[in-house]
Amino acid sequence: MTEKRILGGIDIGRSVTRIAHEIVEKSGGCADLVLVGIQTRGVPLANRLALEIRRLTDVGVPVGALDITFHRDDLYSLDGQPVVSNTEIPVSIRGKNVVLVDDVIYTGRSIRAAMDALINLGRPQRIQLAALIDRGHRELPIRADYVGKNIPTSRYENVRVKLAEIDGVDEVVLIKEDGLRHGAQRRSDSAEVLS
Repeated sequence: MTEKRILGGIDIGRSVTRIAHEIVEKSGGCADLVLVGIQTRGVPLANRLALEIRRLTDVGVPVGALDITFHRDDLYSLDGQPVVSNTEIPVSIRGKNVVLVDDVIYTGRSIRAAMDALINLGRPQRIQLAALIDRGHRELPIRADYVGKNIPTSRYENVRVKLAEIDGVDEVVLIKEDGLRHGAQRRSDSAEVLS
């Protein structure tokens, strides 16, 4: 397995600043705006966006944290016990403009789970999505309204966002499986198709 750094802290900072500008512009200001970070790395990104929006507009935007564990459609297939985090949203989301914040959008399944979890808390006026990285490969018809960086990947690659608040460093890395394992997986996939 090889790991390649594709974005550093400066790039992440620029993306957060740009997304914050876009949110303010598209929302027509900050009235009724609530940022909700999806546990785990969406939460510090939501806090960073709130700080940047405050710097731009001098308005504080409420920030919440959302746990989607029990709304996932793959919960039954997880190997161990699921790790449950807290859902903490400091204001009612009823009638609000909610921006879900996540680090990476991939298949769209986590976002679907997040929307289900949000609707259980109240009915927002609108739900939008901000993702630091969009790596493609959607399985559901979901797209991000705000994207920091599009990084095309293969299904045999993984994108890992590291944030200082959790990992001690700001960077985005692309993880590729080694050639032997990657090739063996492809041969295995082909054999299944033939059988």
